[in-house]
Amino acid sequence: MSARILVVDDIEANVRLLEAKLNVEYYDVSVAYDGPSALKAAAETHPDIILLDVMMPGMDGFEVCRRLKADASTRHIPVVLVTALDGRQDRLTGLKAGADDFLTKPIDDVALFARVRSLTRLKLVIDELRQREASGRRIGVIEGVAARLGGSGGRIVVADDQERQARRIMDELAVEHRPVIETDADRALLAVRARADLLIVNIAASGFDGLRLAAQLRSDEATRHVPILAVFDPSERARALKALEIGVNDLIAKPIDPEELAARARTLIRQKRYTDFLRNNLDNSLELAVTDPLTGLHNRRYMSGQLSSLVRRATCGGDPVAALLVDIDHFKRINDSFGHDVGDEVLREFAVRLATNVRAIDLPCRAGGEEFVVIMPDTPLEAAERVAERLRLHVSGSPFRVSGVEELLHVTISIGVACTTGEGDTPEALLKRADEAVYEAKAKGRNVVIARAA
Repeated sequence: MSARILVVDDIEANVRLLEAKLNVEYYDVSVAYDGPSALKAAAETHPDIILLDVMMPGMDGFEVCRRLKADASTRHIPVVLVTALDGRQDRLTGLKAGADDFLTKPIDDVALFARVRSLTRLKLVIDELRQREASGRRIGVIEGVAARLGGSGGRIVVADDQERQARRIMDELAVEHRPVIETDADRALLAVRARADLLIVNIAASGFDGLRLAAQLRSDEATRHVPILAVFDPSERARALKALEIGVNDLIAKPIDPEELAARARTLIRQKRYTDFLRNNLDNSLELAVTDPLTGLHNRRYMSGQLSSLVRRATCGGDPVAALLVDIDHFKRINDSFGHDVGDEVLREFAVRLATNVRAIDLPCRAGGEEFVVIMPDTPLEAAERVAERLRLHVSGSPFRVSGVEELLHVTISIGVACTTGEGDTPEALLKRADEAVYEAKAKGRNVVIARAA
Protein backbone atom coordinates (compact mmCIF):
# COMPACT_ATOMS: atom_id res chain seq x y z
CA MET A 1 0.00 0.00 0.00
CA SER A 2 1.73 3.17 -1.19
CA ALA A 3 1.12 6.69 0.05
CA ARG A 4 2.21 10.31 -0.43
CA ILE A 5 4.30 11.35 2.58
CA LEU A 6 5.47 14.84 3.50
CA VAL A 7 8.68 14.80 5.57
CA VAL A 8 9.32 17.97 7.58
CA ASP A 9 12.66 18.59 9.36
CA ASP A 10 15.05 21.54 9.49
CA ILE A 11 18.10 19.23 9.34
CA GLU A 12 18.74 18.08 5.76
CA ALA A 13 20.53 14.88 6.82
CA ASN A 14 17.45 13.75 8.76
CA VAL A 15 15.21 14.52 5.79
CA ARG A 16 17.42 12.60 3.36
CA LEU A 17 17.62 9.59 5.66
CA LEU A 18 13.84 9.36 6.03
CA GLU A 19 13.34 10.04 2.34
CA ALA A 20 15.71 7.20 1.41
CA LYS A 21 13.98 4.73 3.74
CA LEU A 22 10.54 5.60 2.38
CA ASN A 23 11.62 5.59 -1.26
CA VAL A 24 12.94 2.04 -0.90
CA GLU A 25 9.39 1.00 0.05
CA TYR A 26 7.98 2.90 -2.98
CA TYR A 27 6.36 5.73 -1.06
CA ASP A 28 5.99 9.07 -2.84
CA VAL A 29 7.98 11.52 -0.70
CA SER A 30 8.02 15.31 -0.64
CA VAL A 31 10.00 17.45 1.81
CA ALA A 32 9.85 20.73 3.70
CA TYR A 33 12.50 22.29 5.93
CA ASP A 34 10.48 24.59 8.19
CA GLY A 35 6.99 25.12 9.59
CA PRO A 36 5.64 27.70 7.10
CA SER A 37 6.83 25.61 4.15
CA ALA A 38 5.20 22.54 5.66
CA LEU A 39 1.85 24.33 6.03
CA LYS A 40 2.01 25.55 2.44
CA ALA A 41 2.96 22.10 1.09
CA ALA A 42 0.19 20.39 3.07
CA ALA A 43 -2.43 22.83 1.79
CA GLU A 44 -1.28 22.52 -1.83
CA THR A 45 -0.45 18.81 -2.16
CA HIS A 46 -2.68 17.18 0.52
CA PRO A 47 -0.28 14.34 1.42
CA ASP A 48 -1.55 11.11 2.95
CA ILE A 49 0.72 11.40 6.01
CA ILE A 50 2.97 14.10 7.46
CA LEU A 51 6.12 13.06 9.34
CA LEU A 52 6.84 16.21 11.35
CA ASP A 53 9.93 16.96 13.39
CA VAL A 54 9.22 18.63 16.73
CA MET A 55 12.41 20.58 17.33
CA MET A 56 12.52 23.21 14.57
CA PRO A 57 13.55 26.89 14.92
CA GLY A 58 10.85 29.53 14.65
CA MET A 59 7.67 27.50 14.34
CA ASP A 60 8.12 24.15 16.11
CA GLY A 61 6.33 20.92 15.22
CA PHE A 62 3.68 21.39 17.90
CA GLU A 63 2.59 24.71 16.43
CA VAL A 64 2.62 23.33 12.89
CA CYS A 65 0.45 20.45 14.03
CA ARG A 66 -1.99 22.80 15.77
CA ARG A 67 -2.35 24.88 12.61
CA LEU A 68 -2.82 21.84 10.41
CA LYS A 69 -5.59 20.52 12.65
CA ALA A 70 -7.26 23.94 12.84
CA ASP A 71 -7.54 24.17 9.03
CA ALA A 72 -10.58 22.39 7.58
CA SER A 73 -8.65 21.49 4.42
CA THR A 74 -5.81 19.71 6.27
CA ARG A 75 -7.20 18.57 9.63
CA HIS A 76 -7.96 15.08 8.25
CA ILE A 77 -4.29 14.44 7.32
CA PRO A 78 -2.59 12.15 9.89
CA VAL A 79 0.39 13.80 11.58
CA VAL A 80 3.20 11.75 13.11
CA LEU A 81 5.53 13.77 15.32
CA VAL A 82 9.18 12.74 15.08
CA THR A 83 11.26 13.70 18.08
CA ALA A 84 14.50 12.92 19.82
CA LEU A 85 12.67 13.55 23.06
CA ASP A 86 10.88 10.64 24.68
CA GLY A 87 9.44 12.65 27.54
CA ARG A 88 5.91 12.41 28.86
CA GLN A 89 5.24 16.12 28.52
CA ASP A 90 6.19 16.15 24.85
CA ARG A 91 3.75 13.32 24.08
CA LEU A 92 0.98 15.12 25.93
CA THR A 93 1.72 18.42 24.18
CA GLY A 94 1.70 16.66 20.82
CA LEU A 95 -1.57 14.85 21.50
CA LYS A 96 -3.23 18.07 22.63
CA ALA A 97 -2.00 19.71 19.42
CA GLY A 98 -3.79 16.99 17.46
CA ALA A 99 -0.94 14.60 16.60
CA ASP A 100 -2.02 11.12 15.56
CA ASP A 101 1.15 9.29 16.54
CA PHE A 102 4.81 9.58 17.54
CA LEU A 103 8.15 8.21 16.41
CA THR A 104 11.31 8.58 18.47
CA LYS A 105 14.76 9.17 17.00
CA PRO A 106 16.67 7.16 15.99
CA ILE A 107 13.71 5.88 14.00
CA ASP A 108 13.14 2.15 13.99
CA ASP A 109 12.35 1.04 10.42
CA VAL A 110 9.83 -1.64 11.42
CA ALA A 111 7.95 0.77 13.69
CA LEU A 112 8.04 3.47 11.00
CA PHE A 113 6.47 1.32 8.32
CA ALA A 114 3.93 -0.22 10.70
CA ARG A 115 2.76 3.29 11.69
CA VAL A 116 2.69 4.48 8.09
CA ARG A 117 0.65 1.48 6.93
CA SER A 118 -1.81 1.86 9.81
CA LEU A 119 -2.37 5.57 9.21
CA THR A 120 -2.53 5.11 5.44
CA ARG A 121 -5.48 2.74 5.86
CA LEU A 122 -7.31 5.38 7.91
CA LYS A 123 -6.48 8.16 5.44
CA LEU A 124 -7.71 6.12 2.46
CA VAL A 125 -11.08 5.58 4.16
CA ILE A 126 -11.42 9.27 5.02
CA ASP A 127 -10.40 10.36 1.51
CA GLU A 128 -12.98 8.09 -0.09
CA LEU A 129 -15.70 9.43 2.19
CA ARG A 130 -14.64 13.04 1.59
CA GLN A 131 -14.65 12.59 -2.18
CA ARG A 132 -18.12 11.10 -2.16
CA GLU A 133 -19.36 13.82 0.16
CA ALA A 134 -17.87 16.48 -2.15
CA SER A 135 -19.73 14.90 -5.07
CA GLY A 136 -22.93 15.06 -3.05
CA ARG A 137 -22.35 18.74 -2.35
CA ARG A 138 -21.74 19.48 -6.04
CA ILE A 139 -25.04 17.93 -7.11
CA GLY A 140 -26.88 19.55 -4.22
CA VAL A 141 -27.91 16.52 -2.16
CA ILE A 142 -25.63 17.35 0.78
CA GLU A 143 -25.78 20.73 2.46
CA GLY A 144 -23.96 22.41 5.29
CA VAL A 145 -20.42 22.02 6.58
CA ALA A 146 -18.88 19.74 9.15
CA ALA A 147 -18.64 21.15 12.64
CA ARG A 148 -15.57 20.63 14.77
CA LEU A 149 -16.52 17.37 16.43
CA GLY A 150 -15.41 16.86 20.01
CA GLY A 151 -13.78 13.81 21.55
CA SER A 152 -15.58 13.72 24.90
CA GLY A 153 -18.67 11.84 26.08
CA GLY A 154 -17.65 8.65 24.30
CA ARG A 155 -18.93 5.12 24.93
CA ILE A 156 -15.80 3.11 25.69
CA VAL A 157 -15.39 -0.63 26.20
CA VAL A 158 -12.33 -1.65 28.24
CA ALA A 159 -11.43 -5.28 27.48
CA ASP A 160 -9.00 -6.31 30.20
CA ASP A 161 -8.94 -9.15 32.72
CA GLN A 162 -6.30 -7.46 34.90
CA GLU A 163 -8.65 -5.95 37.46
CA ARG A 164 -6.46 -3.20 38.92
CA GLN A 165 -5.33 -1.92 35.53
CA ALA A 166 -8.85 -2.02 34.10
CA ARG A 167 -10.19 -0.14 37.12
CA ARG A 168 -7.52 2.58 36.79
CA ILE A 169 -8.38 3.00 33.10
CA MET A 170 -12.08 3.20 33.87
CA ASP A 171 -11.64 5.70 36.71
CA GLU A 172 -9.54 7.99 34.52
CA LEU A 173 -11.89 7.87 31.55
CA ALA A 174 -15.08 8.19 33.61
CA VAL A 175 -14.29 11.88 34.12
CA GLU A 176 -15.43 12.69 30.56
CA HIS A 177 -16.62 9.40 29.00
CA ARG A 178 -18.91 6.43 29.66
CA PRO A 179 -16.57 3.43 30.07
CA VAL A 180 -17.50 -0.17 30.88
CA ILE A 181 -15.18 -3.03 31.74
CA GLU A 182 -15.45 -6.47 30.13
CA THR A 183 -13.13 -9.26 31.25
CA ASP A 184 -14.35 -11.72 28.60
CA ALA A 185 -13.66 -11.34 24.87
CA ASP A 186 -17.12 -12.46 23.73
CA ARG A 187 -18.87 -10.02 26.06
CA ALA A 188 -16.50 -7.26 24.96
CA LEU A 189 -17.37 -7.94 21.32
CA LEU A 190 -21.09 -7.76 22.12
CA ALA A 191 -20.57 -4.51 24.03
CA VAL A 192 -18.71 -2.95 21.09
CA ARG A 193 -21.47 -4.03 18.71
CA ALA A 194 -23.90 -2.07 20.91
CA ARG A 195 -22.61 1.18 19.37
CA ALA A 196 -19.33 1.78 21.20
CA ASP A 197 -17.08 4.70 20.22
CA LEU A 198 -13.80 3.08 21.27
CA LEU A 199 -12.37 -0.27 22.36
CA ILE A 200 -9.40 -0.27 24.70
CA VAL A 201 -7.93 -3.78 24.74
CA ASN A 202 -5.10 -5.25 26.76
CA ILE A 203 -3.22 -7.33 24.18
CA ALA A 204 -1.33 -9.02 27.03
CA ALA A 205 -4.48 -10.22 28.79
CA SER A 206 -4.13 -13.68 30.30
CA GLY A 207 -7.75 -14.82 29.99
CA PHE A 208 -8.24 -14.08 26.28
CA ASP A 209 -6.25 -13.21 23.15
CA GLY A 210 -6.40 -9.44 22.75
CA LEU A 211 -5.02 -9.56 19.21
CA ARG A 212 -7.70 -12.04 18.17
CA LEU A 213 -10.38 -9.77 19.65
CA ALA A 214 -8.98 -6.85 17.62
CA ALA A 215 -8.96 -9.00 14.48
CA GLN A 216 -12.59 -10.05 15.10
CA LEU A 217 -13.64 -6.40 15.32
CA ARG A 218 -11.92 -5.59 12.04
CA SER A 219 -13.56 -8.53 10.22
CA ASP A 220 -17.07 -7.82 11.56
CA GLU A 221 -19.16 -5.48 9.40
CA ALA A 222 -20.85 -4.02 12.48
CA THR A 223 -17.60 -3.13 14.29
CA ARG A 224 -14.88 -2.68 11.70
CA HIS A 225 -15.04 1.13 11.94
CA VAL A 226 -14.74 1.26 15.74
CA PRO A 227 -11.26 2.55 16.74
CA ILE A 228 -9.05 0.33 18.87
CA LEU A 229 -6.47 1.47 21.41
CA ALA A 230 -4.16 -1.37 22.45
CA VAL A 231 -2.44 -1.49 25.82
CA PHE A 232 0.93 -3.22 25.44
CA ASP A 233 4.01 -4.12 27.38
CA PRO A 234 7.11 -2.33 25.97
CA SER A 235 9.06 -5.59 26.25
CA GLU A 236 6.66 -7.22 23.73
CA ARG A 237 7.54 -5.05 20.74
CA ALA A 238 6.69 -7.69 18.13
CA ARG A 239 3.19 -8.10 19.58
CA ALA A 240 2.62 -4.32 19.44
CA LEU A 241 3.68 -4.18 15.79
CA LYS A 242 1.41 -7.13 15.02
CA ALA A 243 -1.46 -5.16 16.56
CA LEU A 244 -0.87 -2.33 14.09
CA GLU A 245 -0.82 -4.81 11.20
CA ILE A 246 -4.16 -6.27 12.32
CA GLY A 247 -5.74 -2.82 12.28
CA VAL A 248 -5.34 -1.43 15.80
CA ASN A 249 -5.47 2.36 15.52
CA ASP A 250 -3.18 3.34 18.38
CA LEU A 251 -0.95 1.96 21.12
CA ILE A 252 -0.30 2.98 24.70
CA ALA A 253 2.48 1.44 26.74
CA LYS A 254 2.39 0.17 30.30
CA PRO A 255 2.51 1.66 32.87
CA ILE A 256 -0.35 3.75 31.55
CA ASP A 257 -0.04 7.50 31.94
CA PRO A 258 -3.53 8.83 32.80
CA GLU A 259 -3.21 12.08 30.86
CA GLU A 260 -1.79 10.34 27.80
CA LEU A 261 -4.62 7.79 27.96
CA ALA A 262 -7.21 10.57 28.08
CA ALA A 263 -5.58 12.44 25.19
CA ARG A 264 -5.33 9.35 22.96
CA ALA A 265 -8.94 8.39 23.71
CA ARG A 266 -10.16 11.88 22.78
CA THR A 267 -8.22 11.80 19.51
CA LEU A 268 -9.57 8.39 18.48
CA ILE A 269 -13.17 9.25 19.38
CA ARG A 270 -12.90 12.55 17.50
CA GLN A 271 -11.63 10.68 14.42
CA LYS A 272 -14.50 8.20 14.64
CA ARG A 273 -17.08 10.95 14.92
CA TYR A 274 -15.64 12.66 11.88
CA THR A 275 -15.80 9.51 9.75
CA ASP A 276 -19.30 8.77 11.13
CA PHE A 277 -20.33 12.29 10.14
CA LEU A 278 -19.09 11.70 6.59
CA ARG A 279 -20.78 8.28 6.35
CA ASN A 280 -24.08 9.66 7.63
CA ASN A 281 -23.90 12.48 5.10
CA LEU A 282 -23.38 9.92 2.35
CA ASP A 283 -26.30 7.80 3.56
CA ASN A 284 -28.50 10.87 3.63
CA SER A 285 -27.36 11.94 0.16
CA LEU A 286 -28.14 8.53 -1.29
CA GLU A 287 -31.57 8.63 0.32
CA LEU A 288 -32.20 12.13 -1.01
CA ALA A 289 -31.12 11.10 -4.50
CA VAL A 290 -33.94 8.54 -4.71
CA THR A 291 -36.60 10.30 -2.61
CA ASP A 292 -39.21 12.84 -3.59
CA PRO A 293 -38.63 15.78 -1.22
CA LEU A 294 -42.29 16.84 -1.01
CA THR A 295 -43.97 13.52 -0.26
CA GLY A 296 -41.15 11.36 1.10
CA LEU A 297 -41.99 8.62 -1.40
CA HIS A 298 -39.38 7.22 -3.74
CA ASN A 299 -38.93 9.16 -6.95
CA ARG A 300 -39.05 8.16 -10.63
CA ARG A 301 -35.31 7.42 -10.72
CA TYR A 302 -35.58 4.81 -7.99
CA MET A 303 -38.80 3.41 -9.41
CA SER A 304 -37.21 2.93 -12.85
CA GLY A 305 -34.30 0.95 -11.45
CA GLN A 306 -36.50 -1.33 -9.35
CA LEU A 307 -39.05 -1.83 -12.12
CA SER A 308 -36.38 -2.82 -14.64
CA SER A 309 -35.05 -5.64 -12.46
CA LEU A 310 -38.55 -6.88 -11.58
CA VAL A 311 -39.73 -6.92 -15.19
CA ARG A 312 -36.55 -8.67 -16.28
CA ARG A 313 -37.19 -11.39 -13.71
CA ALA A 314 -40.84 -11.70 -14.76
CA THR A 315 -39.95 -12.09 -18.43
CA CYS A 316 -37.55 -14.91 -17.54
CA GLY A 317 -40.28 -17.02 -15.96
CA GLY A 318 -40.69 -15.25 -12.64
CA ASP A 319 -43.91 -14.05 -11.05
CA PRO A 320 -45.79 -11.22 -12.80
CA VAL A 321 -45.28 -7.56 -11.91
CA ALA A 322 -48.17 -5.11 -11.85
CA ALA A 323 -48.11 -1.32 -12.05
CA LEU A 324 -50.70 1.18 -10.87
CA LEU A 325 -50.55 4.61 -12.47
CA VAL A 326 -52.50 7.01 -10.25
CA ASP A 327 -53.54 10.53 -11.23
CA ILE A 328 -55.29 12.99 -8.88
CA ASP A 329 -58.39 14.29 -10.66
CA HIS A 330 -58.70 18.04 -11.31
CA PHE A 331 -55.57 18.79 -9.32
CA LYS A 332 -55.00 22.05 -11.21
CA ARG A 333 -58.37 23.23 -9.93
CA ILE A 334 -57.15 22.75 -6.34
CA ASN A 335 -54.01 24.79 -7.02
CA ASP A 336 -55.95 27.54 -8.78
CA SER A 337 -58.66 27.75 -6.11
CA PHE A 338 -56.60 27.45 -2.91
CA GLY A 339 -52.99 28.05 -3.90
CA HIS A 340 -49.94 25.85 -4.33
CA ASP A 341 -49.36 25.48 -0.59
CA VAL A 342 -52.71 23.75 -0.27
CA GLY A 343 -51.94 21.71 -3.37
CA ASP A 344 -48.68 20.55 -1.79
CA GLU A 345 -50.51 19.58 1.40
CA VAL A 346 -52.98 17.53 -0.63
CA LEU A 347 -50.07 15.76 -2.33
CA ARG A 348 -48.46 14.97 1.02
CA GLU A 349 -51.71 13.67 2.48
CA PHE A 350 -52.38 11.59 -0.60
CA ALA A 351 -48.86 10.11 -0.40
CA VAL A 352 -49.62 8.96 3.17
CA ARG A 353 -52.89 7.36 2.08
CA LEU A 354 -51.20 5.73 -0.90
CA ALA A 355 -48.40 4.24 1.22
CA THR A 356 -50.83 2.91 3.84
CA ASN A 357 -53.23 1.32 1.36
CA VAL A 358 -50.73 -0.87 -0.49
CA ARG A 359 -48.85 -3.94 0.72
CA ALA A 360 -45.50 -3.88 2.46
CA ILE A 361 -43.78 -5.39 -0.61
CA ASP A 362 -45.27 -2.78 -2.97
CA LEU A 363 -43.30 0.27 -4.02
CA PRO A 364 -45.26 3.56 -4.04
CA CYS A 365 -43.49 6.39 -5.90
CA ARG A 366 -44.18 9.90 -7.05
CA ALA A 367 -43.64 10.07 -10.79
CA GLY A 368 -44.04 13.84 -10.94
CA GLY A 369 -46.71 16.50 -10.43
CA GLU A 370 -49.95 14.84 -9.34
CA GLU A 371 -48.99 11.49 -10.88
CA PHE A 372 -47.99 8.51 -8.76
CA VAL A 373 -46.91 4.95 -9.55
CA VAL A 374 -47.15 1.79 -7.45
CA ILE A 375 -44.96 -1.14 -8.49
CA MET A 376 -46.40 -4.44 -7.25
CA PRO A 377 -44.06 -7.46 -7.35
CA ASP A 378 -45.47 -10.99 -7.64
CA THR A 379 -48.95 -9.66 -8.43
CA PRO A 380 -51.38 -10.74 -11.17
CA LEU A 381 -53.64 -8.19 -12.85
CA GLU A 382 -56.77 -9.13 -10.88
CA ALA A 383 -55.08 -8.71 -7.50
CA ALA A 384 -53.62 -5.34 -8.53
CA GLU A 385 -57.05 -4.19 -9.70
CA ARG A 386 -58.53 -5.03 -6.28
CA VAL A 387 -55.85 -2.97 -4.51
CA ALA A 388 -56.45 -0.07 -6.90
CA GLU A 389 -60.20 -0.14 -6.26
CA ARG A 390 -59.64 -0.17 -2.50
CA LEU A 391 -57.36 2.86 -2.81
CA ARG A 392 -59.87 4.71 -5.00
CA LEU A 393 -62.68 4.12 -2.53
CA HIS A 394 -60.56 5.24 0.41
CA VAL A 395 -59.58 8.52 -1.26
CA SER A 396 -63.03 9.39 -2.59
CA GLY A 397 -64.78 8.37 0.62
CA SER A 398 -62.60 10.34 3.05
CA PRO A 399 -62.38 14.09 2.30
CA PHE A 400 -59.05 15.84 2.89
CA ARG A 401 -58.74 18.23 5.81
CA VAL A 402 -56.17 20.91 4.93
CA SER A 403 -54.84 23.58 7.30
CA GLY A 404 -56.02 27.07 6.41
CA VAL A 405 -59.06 25.79 4.49
CA GLU A 406 -62.32 25.60 6.41
CA GLU A 407 -64.14 23.28 4.04
CA LEU A 408 -63.18 19.64 3.53
CA LEU A 409 -61.68 18.94 0.11
CA HIS A 410 -63.26 16.11 -1.83
CA VAL A 411 -60.51 14.48 -3.87
CA THR A 412 -60.82 11.65 -6.37
CA ILE A 413 -58.28 9.69 -8.37
CA SER A 414 -58.14 7.85 -11.68
CA ILE A 415 -56.08 4.67 -11.78
CA GLY A 416 -54.67 2.67 -14.65
CA VAL A 417 -53.63 -0.91 -13.94
CA ALA A 418 -51.31 -3.05 -16.07
CA CYS A 419 -49.37 -6.27 -15.61
CA THR A 420 -46.44 -7.93 -17.34
CA THR A 421 -47.43 -10.22 -20.20
CA GLY A 422 -44.46 -12.56 -20.32
CA GLU A 423 -41.43 -12.91 -22.57
CA GLY A 424 -40.53 -9.77 -24.50
CA ASP A 425 -42.29 -7.32 -22.19
CA THR A 426 -40.45 -4.18 -21.07
CA PRO A 427 -40.82 -1.62 -18.27
CA GLU A 428 -41.65 1.03 -20.84
CA ALA A 429 -44.41 -1.09 -22.38
CA LEU A 430 -45.85 -1.87 -18.94
CA LEU A 431 -46.03 1.79 -17.95
CA LYS A 432 -47.44 2.75 -21.35
CA ARG A 433 -50.34 0.30 -20.89
CA ALA A 434 -51.00 1.72 -17.42
CA ASP A 435 -50.86 5.24 -18.83
CA GLU A 436 -53.35 4.39 -21.58
CA ALA A 437 -55.64 2.91 -18.92
CA VAL A 438 -55.50 6.21 -16.98
CA TYR A 439 -56.53 8.15 -20.08
CA GLU A 440 -59.43 5.77 -20.54
CA ALA A 441 -60.44 6.25 -16.89
CA LYS A 442 -60.47 10.02 -17.34
CA ALA A 443 -62.47 9.70 -20.55
CA LYS A 444 -65.08 7.73 -18.59
CA GLY A 445 -65.58 10.57 -16.13
CA ARG A 446 -62.66 10.09 -13.67
CA ASN A 447 -62.76 8.44 -10.23
CA VAL A 448 -62.48 5.13 -12.06
CA VAL A 449 -60.10 2.14 -12.13
CA ILE A 450 -59.29 0.71 -15.58
CA ALA A 451 -57.17 -2.44 -16.01
CA ARG A 452 -55.31 -3.24 -19.23
CA ALA A 453 -54.43 -6.90 -19.75
CA ALA A 454 -52.26 -6.21 -22.81
